[in-house]
Amino acid sequence: MTTFVPYIAFWYLAVASISVSYWLTALCIGALSLFLLRVFVLMHECGHNSLFATAKYNKVAGFSLGVLCGMPQYVWGKNHAFHHATNGNWDEYRGPLATLSLAEFNALSPKQQRIYRLTRNIAFAPIGGFLYLIFNPRLTWIKGNIALLGYLFKEKLANPEVSLRSLAAGFECRYWKSAAEYRHMTANNLVLLSLWAIMCFAVGPAVFFTIYLISLSLAGAGGIILFAVQHNFEDAWAADKTSWDYNRAAVEGTSFLVLPAWLNWLTADIAYHHIHHLSASIPNYNLAECHHANAHHFTGVTRIRLREIPAALRNTIWDVENHRITAIPSN
Repeated sequence: MTTFVPYIAFWYLAVASISVSYWLTALCIGALSLFLLRVFVLMHECGHNSLFATAKYNKVAGFSLGVLCGMPQYVWGKNHAFHHATNGNWDEYRGPLATLSLAEFNALSPKQQRIYRLTRNIAFAPIGGFLYLIFNPRLTWIKGNIALLGYLFKEKLANPEVSLRSLAAGFECRYWKSAAEYRHMTANNLVLLSLWAIMCFAVGPAVFFTIYLISLSLAGAGGIILFAVQHNFEDAWAADKTSWDYNRAAVEGTSFLVLPAWLNWLTADIAYHHIHHLSASIPNYNLAECHHANAHHFTGVTRIRLREIPAALRNTIWDVENHRITAIPSN
């Protein structure tokens, strides 16, 4: 309720303020973006079954929060679980920035290197947020459905006696790994697109999409920055498969963001990321307490303050030999 109610209230204020002042609308959109960032982090927590005590509540809340932030929660949660299982093993998972090794970066053409630098610049984050939360989840669902329909049409012609359900069971798609993932992805998109239609009817498409696209893109930018800086920072421990250690990765390869109290609340204390990676079952409202109770174990955890985030995000190269994340070498 502390998330849903303010979110709805700021939507109302954003729409109402357009006739008063665009500056006031901008402030409302900024507030919406911050609450959407909280929505995303709480959705992420539902995927760990740690927001509520029962799986049922986590499932319902996760789906609802996923609709608000445009992300099919069940599918995202399955992929995110892989990140937790391999955190710090950069042979297996390269993070939200798809970090390249030094050798891989040097093998790129000059144009590809410029694109790599550009797309990992913090100024590019709102575009990344738009692609991550708005564009890609819709595009992958549409592309997957087109491929599914084409597959069913082809197979039905070849095997008319086989039911569509049986044929669909044999379909493999890069966008979902199971029938459950497809159902959740479809439900998320159908509910979300229905809400888009309702909002367009209620306030007009121009007003709705202006507020929606800007707020969600900014929230996505915040999410990408938040999750990236917790693993991409100077000298973050980044092992290969043979040297990997789960606990060391959580302590030496994961940062602790030192944020103002209000921002910690809006980001559901995900700043205590080292604790989260040691045990994802700890709910957000216990992370700070757990950190303080065990502070003597975390003296080696890298602290990053708000003003230090842009500098930390310049570390977008995996130095394989030295097991660390570092910045792109200057020419």
